[in-house]
Amino acid sequence: MLLADKGYDGDFLREELLIHGIRPVIPPKANRKNPPACDFRAYKDRNRIERMFNRIKQFRRIATRYDKTRKSFSAFLALASAKIWLPYFVNRA
Repeated sequence: MLLADKGYDGDFLREELLIHGIRPVIPPKANRKNPPACDFRAYKDRNRIERMFNRIKQFRRIATRYDKTRKSFSAFLALASAKIWLPYFVNRA
């Protein structure tokens, strides 16, 4: 699935995604004559994904891409994600 906003609503993009086996979850623009169907339950996950990206970008090292290698960047990305998610799991027990 590809979750995108209304800015990516176009017939060409939808057809290209379907050719590659990717299901587009894009709400139609208001001015479309024949709007395609959209799975709004799946589209709700887009908000959670965007909020997580915004939290991760609060770490300056990730936002400015200080790490030169892919390995060190992905390692710090994992550390930042763990730091964000850990408080949610610790207090539930």
